[in-house]
Amino acid sequence: MFKNILAATFLLGLAGTAAIAADAKISDPQIAHIAYTAGQIDVTAAEQALKKSKNTDVIEFAKTMERDHKAVNDQALALVKQLKVTPEDNQISKSLNAQATKELAKLGALDGSAFDKAYIDNEVAYHKAVNSTLADQLIPSAKNAKLKSLLEIGLALFKEHQMHAEHLAAMMK
Repeated sequence: MFKNILAATFLLGLAGTAAIAADAKISDPQIAHIAYTAGQIDVTAAEQALKKSKNTDVIEFAKTMERDHKAVNDQALALVKQLKVTPEDNQISKSLNAQATKELAKLGALDGSAFDKAYIDNEVAYHKAVNSTLADQLIPSAKNAKLKSLLEIGLALFKEHQMHAEHLAAMMK
């Protein structure tokens, strides 16, 4: 039950964030910041899982999340540097950070298999929401071809993450 509340809370928050993105015209520097923020949130969640989990499947998944999201964020930082663009903090990235802080606190209160299940369920929900936002709002709104390409590469990778998380979640039922 608690895991469903975590996932639902996060999905509602991200859905609200997606609605903001749909209503507002967002610039490439804002899109870059949103994408970086979303990646950093998953890195932080993975770091938490690596500290708390004893489950080898969860640990391997968290290592993959940490490695892949850091790599995409490094590419994003290199791109904005190359383009001489400064990512812009905005309401969407602020909302993402606020939601993530709450979710990490909720997960932090759990231990053992309860943590593992809640972490994986949250990863499923998070990747579904992020993938939807990337596909429906951020990629179509991106003006710079290199930024759009990086977002598309990230989306393909994050869809794999979602499938991996869904597989783990099914194993934990």
